[in-house]
Amino acid sequence: MLVHHKHRQRLKVEIPLTSLIDIVFLLLVYFLLTTNFMVEEGIKIKLPQAKASAPQTQEAITVYVDQQGRAFLGTEEVSIATLFDRLKEMIGGQENKLVVIRADRSVILNKAVKVMDVARAAGAGRLCLATEKELW
Repeated sequence: MLVHHKHRQRLKVEIPLTSLIDIVFLLLVYFLLTTNFMVEEGIKIKLPQAKASAPQTQEAITVYVDQQGRAFLGTEEVSIATLFDRLKEMIGGQENKLVVIRADRSVILNKAVKVMDVARAAGAGRLCLATEKELW
């Protein structure tokens, strides 16, 4: 008596990728949404754009200049005379203290330069004009 063995096809193990792809897309959407909501608090200004801008990693004093040329320390509006006194107090004799000027792109250049002059007179060792990185 001859015994014939039936040839069974080997079972192929497949990993279901559908749920994995769903999770990846959900993570992608999550990160896209959360990065849009991470904004700096302060005065609403549109920074000028530059191709060679680099992120600032050092702690600095930030002075905002809005479209009308008004100066702000944090969210508090200050006059030029008050700005000088406050900056002098914040710098406190540190020769290498960095002062960042975040001026709106539509502000008259003279007003931004005036704020930079006040910061230099108050004792700022280094000045920086903040820009946004230009994408194209």
